[in-house]
Amino acid sequence: MKHNLLLTIASLLSILLLIFHVTDDIVHGMDKAGPSTLVVLPILVLLLYGTLVLAERRSGYIIMLLGGLVALGMPVLHLRGARIDAIAKSSGGFFFITTLLELGVIGLFSLILSAQLLWSAQRGQPR
Repeated sequence: MKHNLLLTIASLLSILLLIFHVTDDIVHGMDKAGPSTLVVLPILVLLLYGTLVLAERRSGYIIMLLGGLVALGMPVLHLRGARIDAIAKSSGGFFFITTLLELGVIGLFSLILSAQLLWSAQRGQPR
């Protein structure tokens, strides 16, 4: 399978999992629902634009690399939190932890693939 297609699929999965994650943060009281939550929309739209419109361009690879970095950062930040044990044992805790781990895996995979594609595009190698 082509690396570009794999990166597109991984980036789309990251966007979906980030939406689940933000929703779960609100449900578990880590964030408040309200107008400030809408800040995430332009960020996700930028990730979606980079994934679908700029898919085989350097700018698209950079956006997807940053998206992978954000996705990888979610479990790193949340699993160090003081309330993580209580959230894990609460209703919906399984989904919360699973989403975090999936974000980490998909984020690292996207980070590696986008870096590899950026490197090969810079060197003029075929993808």
